[in-house]
Amino acid sequence: MSMLSIFNVAGSAVSAQSQRLNVVASNLANADTVAGPDGKSYKAREVVFQTVSMGDAGAAGVQVTQVTEDQSAGRRVRDPSHPLADADGYVTYSNVNPVEEMVNMISASRSYQDNIEVMNTAKNLLQKTLQMGQGS
Repeated sequence: MSMLSIFNVAGSAVSAQSQRLNVVASNLANADTVAGPDGKSYKAREVVFQTVSMGDAGAAGVQVTQVTEDQSAGRRVRDPSHPLADADGYVTYSNVNPVEEMVNMISASRSYQDNIEVMNTAKNLLQKTLQMGQGS
């Protein structure tokens, strides 16, 4: 694998994790939303990753192929005084689990940071190589 491929591989991971962080932020922002006028509540979203070839032998990156919605039922809370309560007095909230989303956010953030560190290390190695070549 060439040194330049490292930037492609790590860059694809940074881009994918950035998209993952955006989805997590959207999920957390909508964790306590209730069903809208159409009767449907917010559905938690999740990114789906896929390995992609980066050209060099053995070099593989990652990309987001789709963002899916969790189809599980939302949390139902009995609150007959709520304006969006159904005929039985229940309000349907989103199906977002804030604890899972926080874990997802920490994981995506660490992966993002790790790949930035990989790119910085590769950059430093390239700079040192160039400096060695200039000293001869």
